[in-house]
Amino acid sequence: MAEDLQDYTVIKEGEAEILMNVKNQVFFNKAQVNNRDLSIAVLRTFVSKRQEEHGAMLSKRKKSAEKASEKDASGPAVEEASTESALDNGKSNGECEVHEEISQDEPCSVSEEPALSASGLRALRYAREVEGIGKVVALDNDKASVEACQKNIKFNGSVAISKVESHLADARVYMLTHPKEFDVVDLDPYGSPSVFLDSAVQSVVDGGMLMCTATDMAVLCGGNGEVCYSKYGSYPLRGKYCHEMALRILLASIESHANRYKRYIVPVLSVQMNFYVRVFVRVYTSASAMKNTPLKLSYVYQCIGCDSYHLQPIGRTMSKGSSVRYLPGFGPIVPQECSDCGKKYNMGGPIWSAPIHDQEWVTSVLEGVKSMKDQYPAYDRISAVLTTISEELPDVPLFLSLHNLCATLKCTSPSAVIFRSAVINAGYRISGTHVNPLGLKSDAPMDVIWDIMRCWVAVCLSVLHLFLLWDMV
Repeated sequence: MAEDLQDYTVIKEGEAEILMNVKNQVFFNKAQVNNRDLSIAVLRTFVSKRQEEHGAMLSKRKKSAEKASEKDASGPAVEEASTESALDNGKSNGECEVHEEISQDEPCSVSEEPALSASGLRALRYAREVEGIGKVVALDNDKASVEACQKNIKFNGSVAISKVESHLADARVYMLTHPKEFDVVDLDPYGSPSVFLDSAVQSVVDGGMLMCTATDMAVLCGGNGEVCYSKYGSYPLRGKYCHEMALRILLASIESHANRYKRYIVPVLSVQMNFYVRVFVRVYTSASAMKNTPLKLSYVYQCIGCDSYHLQPIGRTMSKGSSVRYLPGFGPIVPQECSDCGKKYNMGGPIWSAPIHDQEWVTSVLEGVKSMKDQYPAYDRISAVLTTISEELPDVPLFLSLHNLCATLKCTSPSAVIFRSAVINAGYRISGTHVNPLGLKSDAPMDVIWDIMRCWVAVCLSVLHLFLLWDMV
């Protein structure tokens, strides 16, 4: 082994160490430390919340059993109910059946399955740094990567050996043959995750989490619209908001795959960093809740002459008494020509237009990161991103670029503080976005935004006029 180690360098990240061949046969991406740190932070929050949910479920079922026992005991001709029959009564009254055997005194066991595990660093960090994980299954269809992963598992000692498995397998086939088995599935392929989504949404347990990375940003951001449509079922637009649109296209695609199996997703965190997008969603099963999907999706109309954009929801609901009808959305939402500049519109989507973060989750993850800052190599970056996300408007899709607005009007740009104040004084909300430091999210309609910009131009002209008069005097 000593001779073998001469051909390797040891790379340490968090609590995990991996051996990297000097010939670099297995890919290692140092920039992805942000991705791995953020994933560990979300996993820790998930384990905690999963334990709370299971505790609440057991408590609820216990109360139902006690009620059923009391009811049976009060009846003169009814035999005393056993615990099993009480639980059956609870299920018949709408209780969910919990397939995992979880004791109130033991931590929740979480399984995680990264696709294309490469050196195994991510899997090793999950196993060593996240309490409550029972098993990690690392998959790769490259023989050299699996051999490297197995070598690194042994190199990391008994904890890694007892928790981490590495297999040479096609992740799609493996997930299809393990339906509803994993609490967490982590897709981190090189490029597009689209080919893995169908099997991934089937392998997650009800209430489990799917973590997914997409690095094909050129496709998702409008460089190849037809390729994006073939992979994700959505047409991208090349606006300043293209990176957020990439997030929303990925979420819409995951939802589409989940719907085929009477499942739906609830995003808890969606992040764009560096050269990729990363989403964390929980997967649930419900044929009735699935009907709400068209309400969460919209088409985007982007003016080709200015920054005006408009969203048209795919569906709508109509209430009549206690019943709810699901109907197609109203349209068209825009005229043939832009009312602000007279140009035509490009049409993109459908995209996920519902919230892409759960603010309670974001707050929990951020608090967890701050309380364990020494355990995150990329603490500064991920804490900054999470802080910005916590301040974003959760119900406003896409964003505006102040510099682009000024470029359209050919005027100098007001400060962000002045523009924000004008929007707030007009009675609307506004915030920044983690996707772009110059981006601004607002629920103000586009005609209000342009009115504010016209007022700014008028002020600039007035000031210029005063300066000219001063020079004449």
